[in-house]
Amino acid sequence: MAVTKTLIGAIPYNQDGKVQQWDLAMKYEKGAGATYFTTTLRTAIPAVYPAGEPSDVNFIPKAEASWTLAELTALCPTNKWDRVFDSMYNTTITNPAPPPPVADPDYVIPS
Repeated sequence: MAVTKTLIGAIPYNQDGKVQQWDLAMKYEKGAGATYFTTTLRTAIPAVYPAGEPSDVNFIPKAEASWTLAELTALCPTNKWDRVFDSMYNTTITNPAPPPPVADPDYVIPS
């Protein structure tokens, strides 16, 4: 069954009328019934990393009304998130941990 990814949150941080950072949230869903699993993954993406970190430019600041859904989605680290979600799904649905042992308070010590 395919994974559904939906951008559900986008909060812009503006300066001088241009977005300098995005806080983004994407909902992941897979399965149905007993195999249904969902989670939301979040990230903050600055236009440019602060001093002392890599000098990578993530995006060119522009007015928030100029952004498209495709551009916002492209900012999300979906390659990383896909692996995280697959691991979570595998741990929760495909290979869940065995249930914890159950105490038996009525146990009688043998004589």
